[in-house]
Amino acid sequence: MNEIIFSVSPEMQGERLDKIISLEIDSLSRSAVQKIIEDGSVAVNGKTVTKSSKLKSGDELCIIIPEPVELKAVPQDIPVEIVYEDDDLLVVNKPKGMVVHPAAGNPDGTLVNALLFHCKGRLSSINGVIRPGIVHRIDKDTSGLLIVAKNDFSHAALAEQIKEHSFKREYRAVVTGHMPNVKGTINVPLGRSKNDRKKQAPNGINPREAITHYEVLEQYSGYDYCRFTLETGRTHQIRVHSAYIGHPVAGDAVYGPEKNSLGLVGQCLHAAVIGFIHPVTKEYLEFSAPLPDYFIDVLNKINK
Repeated sequence: MNEIIFSVSPEMQGERLDKIISLEIDSLSRSAVQKIIEDGSVAVNGKTVTKSSKLKSGDELCIIIPEPVELKAVPQDIPVEIVYEDDDLLVVNKPKGMVVHPAAGNPDGTLVNALLFHCKGRLSSINGVIRPGIVHRIDKDTSGLLIVAKNDFSHAALAEQIKEHSFKREYRAVVTGHMPNVKGTINVPLGRSKNDRKKQAPNGINPREAITHYEVLEQYSGYDYCRFTLETGRTHQIRVHSAYIGHPVAGDAVYGPEKNSLGLVGQCLHAAVIGFIHPVTKEYLEFSAPLPDYFIDVLNKINK
């Protein structure tokens, strides 16, 4: 058990208890903070209070943080579409709704669980026991291609390509409204949101360079169908950048409207093309994944 004690700063005057703690302790998510409060492990001025309690400057918080439960990914016989595979790597077409690796709230049923079964545990170890083989990620509700390394040499070489911006990643998306130009570039640094640690924000905390290129492929009434190409690969980059210019990805309840008229659960975003230099053969490889059914259904709806 770890005990953390601190006082509410003047800047946090009037904020909720759970928000203050999640901003003060980066390692805890808002949901984890709420559970700790509900378990009675948080005291304000020596008394337990509710998560929605609004605090005053100078209030003293005492937080007991339980020891973390170690997660370990286990093999599971879950079907997964393999687009390409050799002794060093795989390219996988992830379906919408599948989480990439285990985490709190998603301990199993993930892509990693499926890959451990498929590869008989032969995946790179660079990212530890929770994310074996995972060189880069795409969000749960983003469909499409990602690359998986079977050994540490391939993992390191592929990660370097991503770092050097020589790794090709091309997406398709439906965005709300009409983009400002047929082609353009969004160059706005991204960092963690100051108000919600699960979100990214333009010029947020510790911002890093983020560059997204876009092209409008088709225009429909109230929507554009676009190609997005990543020059950098920040968390939620396309989603945040498109929302920043006023045209969030359709169905994105995090960075866009909470409700949508298309019946989408999560964003209409698909990782359509991936290209890279093979770490061993040095051959350039490029793969594409066709638009999934949910995406085609959206295009049919907005084309009426």
